[in-house]
Amino acid sequence: MSAPARKVWIDLTNSPHVLFFRPVIRRLDEAGVETVVTARDFAQTLGLLERYGIAHTVIGKHGGASVSGKALGLLRRSGSLIAFGRGQGITQAVSHGSNDLAIAARTLRIHSTVIHDYEGAAGMHRINFRLASKVMMPEVIPYSAISGYGLQEAKFHPYHGLKEQVALADFEFDDSVYAELGLDRDRPIVVLRPPATMSLYHRGIENTVFDDVLARLLDSDAQVVLLPRTPEQAEAFADAPGVIIPERPVDGPSLVWAADAVISAGGTMNREAAVLGVPTWTTFAGELGAVDRELVEQGRLRVLSDANEIEIAKRAPAEPAFEAVADEVTQEILRT
Repeated sequence: MSAPARKVWIDLTNSPHVLFFRPVIRRLDEAGVETVVTARDFAQTLGLLERYGIAHTVIGKHGGASVSGKALGLLRRSGSLIAFGRGQGITQAVSHGSNDLAIAARTLRIHSTVIHDYEGAAGMHRINFRLASKVMMPEVIPYSAISGYGLQEAKFHPYHGLKEQVALADFEFDDSVYAELGLDRDRPIVVLRPPATMSLYHRGIENTVFDDVLARLLDSDAQVVLLPRTPEQAEAFADAPGVIIPERPVDGPSLVWAADAVISAGGTMNREAAVLGVPTWTTFAGELGAVDRELVEQGRLRVLSDANEIEIAKRAPAEPAFEAVADEVTQEILRT
């Protein structure tokens, strides 16, 4: 008797997850594994899915900035995912930090894998570390850093490399990004991303460096591409003179590749830039995670405390090669 066909359920709750799972989905497809994708309406998640032609079902939206709103959003979306997943013949579920999917998969008795790359997301870890069948994290994060969240060591599976290397495994530069954003490739390009003010890991952190950075850049010859996280941020910066705000989701990796500097208070885009060799500064005012500390030690990520430290100059890009990292992560996802 042949083994039952595998069907992997992937839940995407934020924009970076689209880029992370895009090469994984391709590898699963090549291995003959069926995938079904659900997505939360948040940030540029849906726009990126459309851009890359990834079939998906939209379920739920972000619960907002308050803890009560997040809790209500978690309950509602988890219930919707349970209803969606029942009777689908799904054999495995995987996400990058989706508490919603962890709850749904546990309820439906589906083997689930949760992937993380930041040990400080306590609210998320206390839920999905306990509920998931397997937890995958970059090897630079030791088990001791997350053992206090109720994670059994037998469920902990570190992988070589970083999340961003998985996302960039199949990267091909699309130079249409210059025309799409009206950029002059002969002048310095700086990509700027505001703090993630709706995230729990930014709660209670005052970040004053970002405004100084924007003022410094606008006083230079650099072309500033600002990537807002929310409609509210887009509206707040809409009238900033000389700032380019994309009207629709752009090919993020190609934009980062074209940039001469990336400055952000977030994590994913900074790490993408760092592994691609782009000069990168973080304005995050909280405690850096193990992955970011490793990149700082390697000199690929710099902590910015003064806007005058920014160096702006044209650079010569180098080709990335991260296929092996995506291969390993895909194989580990399939291992139950």
